[in-house]
Amino acid sequence: MARLAGKVAFITGGGGGIGRATAERFAEEGAKVVIAEIDVGRGEAAAQSARSRASNSGGDAHFIHCDIRERANVEAAFAETIRRFGGLHILHNNAGGSSPDDGRVTDVSEEEFWRVMKLDVYGTFLCSRLGIPHMIKSGGGSIINMSSIVALRALPGRDCYTAAKGAVAAMTRSMAVEYAADKIRVNAIAPGVVLTERVKKLLEKLAATHLLGLGLPIHMADMAVYLASDESAITTGQVISVDSGATIR
Repeated sequence: MARLAGKVAFITGGGGGIGRATAERFAEEGAKVVIAEIDVGRGEAAAQSARSRASNSGGDAHFIHCDIRERANVEAAFAETIRRFGGLHILHNNAGGSSPDDGRVTDVSEEEFWRVMKLDVYGTFLCSRLGIPHMIKSGGGSIINMSSIVALRALPGRDCYTAAKGAVAAMTRSMAVEYAADKIRVNAIAPGVVLTERVKKLLEKLAATHLLGLGLPIHMADMAVYLASDESAITTGQVISVDSGATIR
């Protein structure tokens, strides 16, 4: 039996990289997947790809245009999810990211600080705030946040991003305690360097710091499948490094 059969999953930033790989894996494992994505072209392509991988698992995928920084967008996306698939069991708060405009506290612009905070922290907060009531009505489930190894070790020149991902890690632990009674598990994945197309151009030189080589989106997606499935029934409040050993170097 497919590991996510009968589950409905909502993935933010599901149009590319880790989000798309996770959408494809969730559909392969039988989940009905909503890809909430700001980029229409990427979102539609990811949904088509995920549907094609569902095969006979019972999985499905649907794209919804959504800016997770806007409450009305998120409310509408969840409402459409419930209308189409009838519930919500898995919330993957994947959308986020740093940019070359990040920097040291004394150098980076305040505008960049608030941009990162609104996307990475507020977006995770807002989707959780609006998604959890639907999960409770569906009998519980799993929230998977995206932190980073930068929440666990220093990364010079990225003080906005490290602050945001540290906040996500802390919020993950507190939410795990707060919603355990509602049968909701809350965990976070903390990737090391992941070779998305964007990162490939920038970070090949970091390969030496990763004991088993640089990560791929599929490695994060496979961890997300575990956290979304009943196999992680007593795993909650954890920030799990999937980093090829980078945090132990």
